[in-house]
Amino acid sequence: MLFKDFTREINPHQAYRIKKLKQQLAQAENYTEWKNIALKIDEESGAQEWKYDNCSPYFDAEVITHRLGLLKRYRQQKRTTDLMYLLREGLSYDIANIAHPMLFTATYVGTKKIIEDYIDEVSLGLAFVASTDCQCLDKQQKIEFFQHCQKAFGQPALMFSGGATLGLFHTGVCKALLEQDLMPKVLSGSSAGAIMTAMLGRATPVEMLGILNGENFFTDAFQFRGFREVLKGNGGLADVKHLKSFLIANLGDVTFEEAFKQSGLYNNVAVAPYDASQNARIMNTFTSPDLLVWSAVLASCAVPILFPPVKLTSKRHDGLYTPYMSSTRWVDGSVRSDFPQEKMARLYNLNYTIASQVNPHVVPFMQSDEARFRKDMLSWPERIVRRQGKVISKGVMDFARERVGNIPPIRRLLDHGYGVVDQRYYGDVNIVGKYGLRHYSYMLQNPRPHLFKLLQREGERATWPKISMIETHARVGKTIQHCLEVLTELNTAEMNESEFLAV
Repeated sequence: MLFKDFTREINPHQAYRIKKLKQQLAQAENYTEWKNIALKIDEESGAQEWKYDNCSPYFDAEVITHRLGLLKRYRQQKRTTDLMYLLREGLSYDIANIAHPMLFTATYVGTKKIIEDYIDEVSLGLAFVASTDCQCLDKQQKIEFFQHCQKAFGQPALMFSGGATLGLFHTGVCKALLEQDLMPKVLSGSSAGAIMTAMLGRATPVEMLGILNGENFFTDAFQFRGFREVLKGNGGLADVKHLKSFLIANLGDVTFEEAFKQSGLYNNVAVAPYDASQNARIMNTFTSPDLLVWSAVLASCAVPILFPPVKLTSKRHDGLYTPYMSSTRWVDGSVRSDFPQEKMARLYNLNYTIASQVNPHVVPFMQSDEARFRKDMLSWPERIVRRQGKVISKGVMDFARERVGNIPPIRRLLDHGYGVVDQRYYGDVNIVGKYGLRHYSYMLQNPRPHLFKLLQREGERATWPKISMIETHARVGKTIQHCLEVLTELNTAEMNESEFLAV
């Protein structure tokens, strides 16, 4: 259950109203409508009262209360030096553990009131430092302060999993985040997620809206080969030429560096070497600036058995195509690194990640935040089974690799299997598809308008309950970014106070 049940202490009439509201919630057409209904449910169920109770085992309310009082006092008294010191001291999105997922499961919208007030006050304090009311700093000093804050606070990333055609779910996630101005600048993807990442990662804002409306998605990317051709052993079950044509048509011949210049987004594609002698890699404007984006995405989509391993292609300064690490073949990045969080954290100074997960072999085993962070004894058996199951699976594959690892095809299969079991599939915020048996029939269907709309709406609905959590995490970072942009763009010493707003 995603949200805590407060209905045990209400009368039958209230329970009936809540039931009706939940039915309306399931039919909401947009986030505004969903939020309005969700607030009514929180009010009817008594969940709003939970917000005003500071007692919680998941965060330190005493620390937040103390800091909130100081921040408000320093800002109102215009004690800029003290305010800046206090702001720098607490530049973390999860200070005192206020970002704990369990703090966002009790209500549909929002979290503890003290946390919301604290985030508001931090944003107001930052806006004060940037405004003309703060006269003890010149413009350059303010810019340096916000540059320091931006580096210390970090930035978020949005990660898309694989999942073949089910990856259309990601378009709904992006649509919901864009509508609320919560789209991160760092994107990563593997397999189907790599297609989403690459298409967004080279698009202008106008083109991005077209992509999320389904433009260019409707094609025959999957074309299965005949039985005789498969038996010849030259390739996988599907013809890679059709997928390659789709990618080239939609991504062009841009490199990662060129894509970044076009969109301003950091585009990361996860790939894995066919042989396990090398680790999985992420391709982006820093690690492989001259690599063609379509080439990396094609490799990331090369699911073993379905598609053959592929070689990567770079574009030289004179426009000529050349092999990238010509002796290496590459396959689907999700077999070893569906969500390359650690590698991206080093490159982009990430503070939290949003994971959009639709991989068909992963979703059935994903747990809700409430289930993952349960502390009661009844949760122990399941936790033990999950952990020991993972240990035993890895042990069996290790044993098999020692015994039959000298046979290359079996060794590669075991290596890929080990990678699937061993990796981490959770982000800090998790948006997970809800699967029925019918979803598995969609996996290898070519995208069509009705399927696009269906999966996109599922992605939107899965994202709406997470918006409050993402807004809370993003608020301070957006305020820092806003203040820094305005200060940097000012051409005169005169600063308009109204330009500095707490986002």
